[in-house]
Amino acid sequence: MTTERPVVLFLCVHNAGRSQMGAALLAERAGDRIDVLSAGSAPGESLNPAVVEVLAELDIDITGNRPTRLTDDMARTADVVVTMGCGDACPVYPGKRYLDWELDDPAGRSVEEVRVIRDDIAGRIELLVAELVG
Repeated sequence: MTTERPVVLFLCVHNAGRSQMGAALLAERAGDRIDVLSAGSAPGESLNPAVVEVLAELDIDITGNRPTRLTDDMARTADVVVTMGCGDACPVYPGKRYLDWELDDPAGRSVEEVRVIRDDIAGRIELLVAELVG
């Protein structure tokens, strides 16, 4: 790890749904034990409203977040890069640990469908936190 606290980067194409959920859920679960970044290879213009809604159900407010473009500095800082359905659209940085989480894209899905994706991500987050910081 590059710092005392591990740095996890959630990466997808638009940074409007899955990676935003992953980052928010990890930040909520890990607190100050893990540094969290979130970005997209081709960021969208705004967050997916269904994602904002299903996180609000857990008292997690991401209304102030905006899709962010991946930078080389973000990738260099990360100890773990979690890719979320971006395939070849997400660049690979040598020497980084990658986790590829196959997840449905929440774009165009109902709130009920996005809840299922959120809960899948939350389960994976629990395992990641346990692995990185116990």
